[in-house]
Amino acid sequence: MLLADLGPLAQLRAGRLGRRLPQLYVGLWLYGVSLAMMVRADLGAAPWDVLHLGIARYVPLSLGEVLIVVSLLVLLLWIPLREVPGLGTISNALVIGVATDATLSVLERPDEMWLRITLMLVGVLGNGAATAFYIGAQLGRGPRDGLMTGLHRRTGVSLRVVRTGLEVTVVAIGLVLGGVAGIGTVLYALSIGPVTQALLPALTVRLRPPAAPPLVEPGVDPASATASSR
Repeated sequence: MLLADLGPLAQLRAGRLGRRLPQLYVGLWLYGVSLAMMVRADLGAAPWDVLHLGIARYVPLSLGEVLIVVSLLVLLLWIPLREVPGLGTISNALVIGVATDATLSVLERPDEMWLRITLMLVGVLGNGAATAFYIGAQLGRGPRDGLMTGLHRRTGVSLRVVRTGLEVTVVAIGLVLGGVAGIGTVLYALSIGPVTQALLPALTVRLRPPAAPPLVEPGVDPASATASSR
C-alpha cells in the first residue's frame, strides 16, 4: 500500500476518478454521520468535536456549521506552512459539516445505556472506516491532517507528537468552553489509528503512474526530437 504525494492537479490527472470521487464523498459523508453518532451517544465526542461543541455554545451556529467554519480557519494556517489543498481538502471542510447536521436532525439520544454504548462504538468504528475511505481516494488531505503534516514538516517534530499535541490542545480548549469529553473521547484517540491502518490497504486506490519522458539519444536536442516525432 502506497499513498502518493501529489499536487492538486496531479491528483486529478492520476486517473480512476470513476472510483476515487465516489469513494471520497462516501467517506466524507460517513465521517460526518459517525461524528454525529458519537455526539448523540453523549459519552464523549471525538477530540476536535469537543472543541466544536464548546464553540457552538457561544455562537448562533449548528455543530456542523461550526465544524465548517473551524475547518476553513484551519486552512488559513496552511498558508504559512506552505501546504497546498486539493479537491478532497475543500470537500472535507464542507461535506462533513453538512453530513453531521443532517444526521443530528434525524438521530436522537437513546435513553438506554446499552444503546448509547453501541452508538458510540459504531461511531468510532465508522469514523475509522470513513477515514480510510477518504484518504484511500488520494484526492488531498483534510484540513486538520494537513495542519499536522505541515507542522511536522516545518518543525521536524514527529507526527505522533504533533498529532497528540494538537488533540490535547483542542480538547483542553473545548473543555474550557463547555465541550464534553469522556470515555468515547479516549476510545476514539486510542482506536482511530489502528482501525484506519487496518482498512487503508484495501481502500487505497492505485493511481496511474506518471508518464515517462520521451527517450532522446545523447547529443540530440529534446525539442527537435519531440517535434520530429509528431
